[in-house]
Amino acid sequence: MQLRPALPVLAAVTAGATVAFGLTGCAATPDPGTVTVLNSATDTAEHTKNQKFFDRCAEKYGLRVEQNSVPADQVSSKALRMASSHSLPDILELDGSELPQFAETGGLRSLADLGVRTSGLSASGVSLGSFEGTRYGIARSVNSLALYYNPDLLKKAGVEPPTTWDELRRTAKKLSGDGTYGLAFSASPNADGVYQFLPFFWSAGGDEARLDSGKGEAALRLWKDMVADGSVSKAVVNWNQQDVNDQFIAGRTAMMINGPWQVPVLEAQDKVDWAVAKLPVPEAGGKAVPPVGGTVMTVPKSDDSAREKNAAKILNCLNTPENQLDWGEAVNNVPTRATAARTYAKQNPKLAPFADLVTTARSRTAKVGTRWPAVSDALAGAFQSVLTGGSSPEAALRRAQRQATAGE
Repeated sequence: MQLRPALPVLAAVTAGATVAFGLTGCAATPDPGTVTVLNSATDTAEHTKNQKFFDRCAEKYGLRVEQNSVPADQVSSKALRMASSHSLPDILELDGSELPQFAETGGLRSLADLGVRTSGLSASGVSLGSFEGTRYGIARSVNSLALYYNPDLLKKAGVEPPTTWDELRRTAKKLSGDGTYGLAFSASPNADGVYQFLPFFWSAGGDEARLDSGKGEAALRLWKDMVADGSVSKAVVNWNQQDVNDQFIAGRTAMMINGPWQVPVLEAQDKVDWAVAKLPVPEAGGKAVPPVGGTVMTVPKSDDSAREKNAAKILNCLNTPENQLDWGEAVNNVPTRATAARTYAKQNPKLAPFADLVTTARSRTAKVGTRWPAVSDALAGAFQSVLTGGSSPEAALRRAQRQATAGE
């Protein structure tokens, strides 16, 4: 599932809003046998897939599920409007990065109170749905980033997929030339660029709670050096993740950093062959630490316990290992139940690196919570200033820390 940015409107939730978020006594009494869902499944195919799983679970309990799908960047604002009119849905599906802002209002029911089973979930899945140690959201599947490569171009150059940063630099340099760059990634000044920078920043020991700790400079230096030596296009500062995939399909880059949401597009074309490898790490033997992405299903507090119980039934059903596995295969994401994730990797060997990577992936908000939007903006400013303005990595991260602190 493709990443979407944390939304500025969420500031309104925490900045003094007693926005009666949890008061869901609806203005119009809903059908007691219908569980309502607000999500971002506006794509017809995704909406249809979702409904198939909702119906599968609803039928077990004599219920029906009704989706209200709006564009991803409108989910939170829609939820706030619904809260003000006391008409929140029974299930609210949020991007994981948005959960802290909503959980902080006290308007979400904890999964433990609902009886939603969370045992056996991956650490990354738990992290994505938690706020200050309490689990409020459950993810059916998660995604992250990996290294895609063109096997034909690597074979022609006589190289293997790189596993360390030194190998990445050498390999990308060798693959560059004749209109083709060795590597492509997104360095856009928004959520896409930040999401792609985090695996480098975190794997180097960078700390989002203290951007100027001295550990993250190596990641900025790597990006700067690869652009400077021509292994990476200067245009990456303007590319989102879809642009990166377009470059790969067009044969203008031999490798790219991207997520499993690109698989349908890659499978639908026959211009280039593709394979997936783990993300290179600073030194041999290290573990990549990418961000975990995806949506979590939450239950807004209601004065109607029966509706909350029905929502919990649907969540428990959707998140059995069997249903998670089916859903993960439908959307090319990794199930969060450990048993389902292992089966997914065996049944989808081409995408197995994603299953491995989500075991070490982290939530963007795990350490900084509701401060994440400010931290994200500061990180974006840091790599943009290094790649376009000639700022040193050290100066860029010192400035980013001041910016993030001022934005708290």
